[in-house]
This record gives sequence, C-alpha cells and structure tokens, in this order.
Amino acid sequence: MLAFQRPKRLVADTESLTDRYGKFTAQPFERGWGTTIGNSLRRILLSSIEGAAITAVRIEGIAHEFSPIPGVTEDATDLILNLKQVPFKILGGGPVHTAWLRVDQPGEVYSRHIETDGNVEVVDPDVYIATVGEGKLYVEMRIKLGRGYVPAERNFDEDLPLGFIPIDSVHSPVRKVNFTVENARLGQVTEYDKLTLEVWTNGTISPQDAISRAAKLLRDHLTIFINFEELEAGEVREEEGRAELATRLQELLNRRIDELELSVRSYNCLKNANIHTVGDLVQKTEQELLRTKNFGRKSLNEIKEILAGMGLELGMRFDSQGRLLRADGTVVDYIGPRQTEAQQSGS
Repeated sequence: MLAFQRPKRLVADTESLTDRYGKFTAQPFERGWGTTIGNSLRRILLSSIEGAAITAVRIEGIAHEFSPIPGVTEDATDLILNLKQVPFKILGGGPVHTAWLRVDQPGEVYSRHIETDGNVEVVDPDVYIATVGEGKLYVEMRIKLGRGYVPAERNFDEDLPLGFIPIDSVHSPVRKVNFTVENARLGQVTEYDKLTLEVWTNGTISPQDAISRAAKLLRDHLTIFINFEELEAGEVREEEGRAELATRLQELLNRRIDELELSVRSYNCLKNANIHTVGDLVQKTEQELLRTKNFGRKSLNEIKEILAGMGLELGMRFDSQGRLLRADGTVVDYIGPRQTEAQQSGS
C-alpha cells in the first residue's frame, strides 16, 4: 500500500491559548484529508462531548415557569434563562447532583452565590442570575451529565422530586468550532493540506482535552470497520460469556438455603424470616438480618463468608433491566470467590 503523508503532531498557538480558547494546526495532509478530518472533528466537538447542565429547577413561591417571583426583578422564565448560562463541572460522585441558591438579602445575585453538594464546581463565578429586592430567593437545581441538547420532556423522569420543573438543557461544553484548510508545502510540492482548528469552550474543559476526546470518539466509532471479522468473532465470544454468566448466576440464586453449610441457628433464623433461597438472601441488608429474632453478629459473619465464596454479598438488588447489582451499584459481571472484610483484615 502506498504511504500517506500525515502530520506528525498537533501544534497549538501558545500565545492565544487559554482554558477557553485554542488555535491548533496540523500539516501536511494529503489533498482532501484536511477537510475530511476538520469537518469530522468539528461535528463531534459540537455534538458529542459530554458536559453538565441544569435539567430541572424548583423555585420557592411559584407554581410554574411563567410565574413572577415575589420580590425578585426577574420572573421565573428569565431566571431560568440566566441559570442556563452558568457553566458547571461534575467532579465525581455520579451523573446527577443538586445545587442551591439561597438569598434573603437585597442585591444582585451571581453564580458565585450557588451552593453545591461538593461534587459540582461552578466554573464561572460572575454569571448574573437575578436582582432581589424586598423578598427572598430560594432555588434548588438538579444538575446532570449529558450530551448535546436535551428537550424538557426528556429531562422529566419518575424520580424527579415534587415541585421540580424540567427544563431543556444544553450539555455541550464546546461553544464554537471553526476550521480552515490551506495549501501546505512539502519540499517543492504544494498540493498538501494544512488544517487550522479553532475551539471555544465554556471553561469546564480545555480546548486540547475537547479535541482529544473528539478524536477518541471518532477512532472508537471507526474500529468496527477495521478487521471486522475478528471483531465479530470477539463479540460472539463476549455474548457467549454473558450467557454463561447469566446461567451460573441463576443457578446460584435459585439454590435453597438448606443446601448451604449453615449452622442450625443461622438456618432457623433465615427460615423463620421467610428466606428460602440464595436469591432471597442476597437482597437483604445486614441491618435487616440483624433485626431478625435470635440473629446475631456471628451468624451474620458466617453468612457473609458463605456468600463471598460464591461471589455474592448482602444488599444486592435487581435493576429495571433485570440485572443483578452489587451493594455499590455495579453490575455483577463476575462470579467467583470474593474476600469479606474480615478475611481482608486478617490477610
């Protein structure tokens, strides 16, 4: 196969580079590849980089999003529009978080006044939100991780607390992308492409990281077109592995407790609590078992050790898709011996 001319690296314009703007060049590309790469990255940057946004609000003292707010210059609609301009960054702890705005003094309110649960950062503290006169302002916000534009109806879910109004949200941290393609010289030949890419973000992600994520997404989506026969065989093996896991897991959950090597006391306690199978048992928490009559810490440790030997634990549950989740919320993807806390401390 004939070799292609490709850029060796991406060069940043360090004089103009900030945490919100970056200008990058790459050359030389074979003719046409500058446009192909530039257009692909631009589309991914604008549509597919995930970010945090407010998806629902609860404003004290109003019935709906078109209501005036007593003592506040802005009505609910204007307030929500201003809140949408606040850039949030989720630092950890899951995809859904809560933030609050509690103001009981007259004056202008900015994003710096927003309180978070500790896992969310307000990146720009100077976004204007509202002016409070002779009144108070209390707003509770639900912040979620997402991609692109999400309409309000998709931000409504059954676990949304009472009084919350779902709103449309824009999650993309990339505000604007431009690219240009010019002629590039390689030796005496000028029929190559020079790609210049400009990226503007809201500060929750650097332009360099945004480009890196976009390129990885493009690479991941193209993987199936490379050695697809090998990939297909791998997917078959993966599917067979999932089926085998499901079968083994179902066999374990259907196992009766009288088949376990339990002490008489532990067995009788479980039987009296209407726990007849391993599936019944793993869905109980330690606290629930300890509230069972005559069930003590010794029996609890015995049961935890037996379950750990099967790769199971207390406090498990099934999600809406029928998958078994561990106590920490992760999906069971392995069945085998697991160390209990007592075993870990003793090792």
